[in-house]
Amino acid sequence: MNMTSTTQDSLFSPEAVYISSATSQDELFSEIAAKLLARDFVKPAFLDNLMQREKDYPTGVDMSVVSADYPNIAIPHTEGEFVNVRKIVPIKLLTPIDFGNMIDPSQKFPVSFLFMILNNDPEGQANVLAQIMDFLTTTNHNQLLAFFKSKDTNAVYQFLNSNFNK
Repeated sequence: MNMTSTTQDSLFSPEAVYISSATSQDELFSEIAAKLLARDFVKPAFLDNLMQREKDYPTGVDMSVVSADYPNIAIPHTEGEFVNVRKIVPIKLLTPIDFGNMIDPSQKFPVSFLFMILNNDPEGQANVLAQIMDFLTTTNHNQLLAFFKSKDTNAVYQFLNSNFNK
């Protein structure tokens, strides 16, 4: 596959969709970073940089402004020099974890779903973030509710592959 492609197929990989029972950011980031490193999606320094960036620039998104029914999400990411691919890694949390608010970093709230951005293209980070927000605000309400509740990685992948960026 051409890695510079911007089709939705290149943004999601069936083997990079996770369900996590982690109960803290550190545990979650360590678990996912190890899996991504094993696939050569990220570089060894990814974890430390991801954790530091999340502390400095929180990525929690209060979804109640879109719908009171949606869980809050986070969109963690780090600089492109620490990743090898351009992907969005969906992560369903079985237990909500507190994240700082992207808009007001002093505010924390529980997050239940993450869209981790891996982007080795420094120009494309904002574009991917915009695509995620577009997906969250334009996807059918009931379908998105079912998506957020899913605990099947294949179903999560299939839904994103079918509904993202269309």
